[in-house]
Amino acid sequence: MKILVTGGAGNIGGSLCRELVKDNTNFVDIVDNLSTGSRDKLPASEFDNWKFYEIDINDEYEFNKSLETKNYDYIFHYAAVVGVNRTLENPKLVLNDIEGIKNVLNYGKSNNVKRIFFSSSSEVYGEPVEIPQKENTTPLNSKLPYAVVKNLGESYFRAYNQEDNLKYTIFRFFNTYGPLQSEDFVITKFIKQALSNQDLTIYGDGSQTRTFCFIDDNIKATIKCLKDNQFINDVLNIGSDQEISILELAELIIRITESNSNIIFLPALPEGDMTRRKPDISKMKSIMEEEPISLEEGILKSVEKLNSKGT
Repeated sequence: MKILVTGGAGNIGGSLCRELVKDNTNFVDIVDNLSTGSRDKLPASEFDNWKFYEIDINDEYEFNKSLETKNYDYIFHYAAVVGVNRTLENPKLVLNDIEGIKNVLNYGKSNNVKRIFFSSSSEVYGEPVEIPQKENTTPLNSKLPYAVVKNLGESYFRAYNQEDNLKYTIFRFFNTYGPLQSEDFVITKFIKQALSNQDLTIYGDGSQTRTFCFIDDNIKATIKCLKDNQFINDVLNIGSDQEISILELAELIIRITESNSNIIFLPALPEGDMTRRKPDISKMKSIMEEEPISLEEGILKSVEKLNSKGT
């Protein structure tokens, strides 16, 4: 299979590419503008069935010039501006990601791509209307530019399917973490602070809750959808249903790392820090061969790998 992964030098995209190239019947083209991704997240050089292109997927001319003759079977469109603070501070940059969505869809339509997988986000749910948050019934309550772009992206995919029969699968990712994740995100930030015995910093009082999905579970579920033709023209929450407050998370990481860190509370973010998130992952579990990795086990795996690389 010929596969294109945009945003393939990021945490989830890079992990996906590393797994895809293990199958030597795949050839993977990886696109990233390296604004938030990095080359050290790309697959190992021992694999020769991948190629990296440093281009901006939002630039239609650059995208088509580099990739127009490739004839991909499948596309994973994961490129996006990410990180709460970054997206709040750069709303126009976030809105520009709409161009990338259109470029990928137009390419897929013109080149008979079999299916495009789109990385949406838990952010589309906004402040919780119901818990757990269900793919097909929970109202989308998003207001921030990042969430609005993801919501609009989902609408684009449905529209291209309706008019052009372009098949899609939408993944709504809920806080996926792992050793490739940058320090912009809470678990990696806490682990690195704890390993260095630095203060763990929390916005607000830490009562806001999240669920955290270890990267291995994310990749297993998404590749299962690809290989077994699951959830075509459908939406899938990818996450964990183990809910924890940010304060409890900080305390857990201090305990696991046997750190001497203290917990420091900072002023709450002005917006974007939702009070609660918890997905319904029954669809995801229906295609998984085993239970998702527990939060404690995932943190232990992350600590081990971060320690081996040096912090």
